[in-house]
Amino acid sequence: MKTLIKSIFRKFGIEITRYNPDSVNTSNLFEQVVSLKPENNSQGNALISYRLEPFLKNADESLLNKHTNYWRSLRMAETFLKIGFCVDVIDYRNKTFIPEKEYAFFIDVRHNLERLAPMLTQNCIKIMYIDAAHILFHNAAECQRLFNIQQRKGVTLHPRRFEIPNLAIENADFAITHGNEFTISTFRYANKPIYKIPQLQLVVYPYIEDKNYEVCRKYFLWFGSGGFVHKGLDLVLDAFTEMPDHHLYICGPIQKEKDFEKVYYRELYETTNIHTIGWVDVNGPEFLEITGKCLALIYPSCSEGGAGSVIQCMHAGLIPIISYESGVDVDGDFGIILKDCSIDTIKNTIKMISSFPAEKLKKMSHKAWEYARANHTRERFAEEYKKVIMKILENSE
Repeated sequence: MKTLIKSIFRKFGIEITRYNPDSVNTSNLFEQVVSLKPENNSQGNALISYRLEPFLKNADESLLNKHTNYWRSLRMAETFLKIGFCVDVIDYRNKTFIPEKEYAFFIDVRHNLERLAPMLTQNCIKIMYIDAAHILFHNAAECQRLFNIQQRKGVTLHPRRFEIPNLAIENADFAITHGNEFTISTFRYANKPIYKIPQLQLVVYPYIEDKNYEVCRKYFLWFGSGGFVHKGLDLVLDAFTEMPDHHLYICGPIQKEKDFEKVYYRELYETTNIHTIGWVDVNGPEFLEITGKCLALIYPSCSEGGAGSVIQCMHAGLIPIISYESGVDVDGDFGIILKDCSIDTIKNTIKMISSFPAEKLKKMSHKAWEYARANHTRERFAEEYKKVIMKILENSE
């Protein structure tokens, strides 16, 4: 992984340009264009609108460990280079780029499909990369969660995950997603072919063979990034305050959402069975120390495109207890899909799994780890992404 950026720069000629440099601020990342050429003759051009940061020559290779979309952007570009396409990369937030050449492929995750589709040739294959549920559903689901907490707590919290809706799927010929059937269902109205590929994780861990399931059976983890109401942390906190004999560890950037922290201060910092850790680096020893203490991940998110935090915890051997809307496929042999995300359902599910025999818990943990290792790695993503691109190319021809 650490050599991926270097290998791309070493193998492929790279040119960094900026659209209309006389009229834009050339220091703006979002207005730059990175051009890459294949080793051999080109069969056309591909345009990728995703994350530009990893393609810049001053990019720190540690960037690839910060979020899967950085590595995914690199792998998408390398896939097209290997099958013989020149590749131009822009950031998905680029609002100034205008195509000046003919593209055989265009891949985007948000608004550039709607903006640029009318400027592309009729033969250009336009692909939406779906990394979230449809934004209308996404926003409505968070709004419902915010309304629910208003009714329970008597406060109004700020939305954290709202996005402006886009018409990417309407302007796409095909779509690719690493989400589950829930994620796909939010886009099905557009009647576009949608291909499913694996979510990936950059960090994998050996299985902990000597984990004591009699000890850890009552220890659980909530692990996620910002948007705590969207991701169900409020529901989990309310559940665990009513279960003093069960322990909850919380790993996330709590202090970045001051309004949430204020409302849940007592639960976060003054409740003996709740342990608020804050943000934890999945590459560091603290993450493995915490997951080594816990039995399962509890993650009742209201809308995702394949939650990376769920996959990361499965790689660490945690049993996933998640909402269907988390966007991750979970089998009953190694995880639990919550029938709903009510506080009572969360409590009942936690109590149920913590009562399972230790041997059953160990089997579930090992199967969760095996499933993540078999399906959610960099290698599997690269393999399946290339297969889908080749299939789309074949079908289009």
